[in-house]
Amino acid sequence: MSGDALSQDPAELRRRIDSSKAHPARVYDVFLGGKDHYPADLAAASAALSANPRGYLDVRHNRDFLRRAVNTLAGDGIRQFLDIGTGLPTAENVHQIAQRVIPDSRVVYVDNDPIVLAHARALLTSGPEGRTDYIDADFRNPAEILEQASKTLDFDEPVALCLVAILHFVEDEEAYPIVRGLVEALPAGSRVVLSHLTEDLNPENIRAVQRAYTERGFSFVLRSRADVERFFTENSLALADPGVVPVHRWRADHAAPVPEQPDAAFLDSLDHIERIRYADINDVTDADINVYAGVAVKA
Repeated sequence: MSGDALSQDPAELRRRIDSSKAHPARVYDVFLGGKDHYPADLAAASAALSANPRGYLDVRHNRDFLRRAVNTLAGDGIRQFLDIGTGLPTAENVHQIAQRVIPDSRVVYVDNDPIVLAHARALLTSGPEGRTDYIDADFRNPAEILEQASKTLDFDEPVALCLVAILHFVEDEEAYPIVRGLVEALPAGSRVVLSHLTEDLNPENIRAVQRAYTERGFSFVLRSRADVERFFTENSLALADPGVVPVHRWRADHAAPVPEQPDAAFLDSLDHIERIRYADINDVTDADINVYAGVAVKA
């Protein structure tokens, strides 16, 4: 594993984990129905859900966009993926999707949350023909990411750079230069997969969620469609159809997985957070979504 990340002392990892404060990766885990989070993360998710009761649809559809995008790109012959801001392992990680289409796909995951690192082995269960790696690095240090990723990925061949639900945690003065530095390192034919929170679509709901998170110390930058498109246009990337659109409308295939349903009595016994893991997200409407998504190619 790059940077000997997995060899870190478990005690040192535990010291790096601050369970008293909510962390975006762990709050995301709550909404995906995971179990790798702490009371502070549950409290943040609960506050966000109180502000926007169907806000879990943003998270779940963002994840489903990643599924559709990786399937699309692997179907186009892309066999290398650099997933930055990976988050906690969950069902259908990038390598699982890509290697189902192209068994020898290579995937590098990048995150700097110690709890993600602690669970990173689940991201390394590559098929025998492919390869996965995990880099413990900060998004704000693209040079380190690229150096470490080059040990697994061949930057003479196209790479899909996945920046899914990460840029809204970074202010403008850092976000645009970071993306520029990453895209400049990609060879022709590479793709950029990007999603981003916005206040364009349902401003009242998302601003309430923004307040819930910023009160807990998150940087939370809501960008307009034009601002999201700028990540593509100022890097001379050609947007694929249908362009930058609400996340549930990017090449919708209406195949979002439906969790197995428990009996009604058990479901009634759960609180509003616990019920999320059983929610069917296929009933989404435009009024539920606050995320833009797009995929582009580097000429």
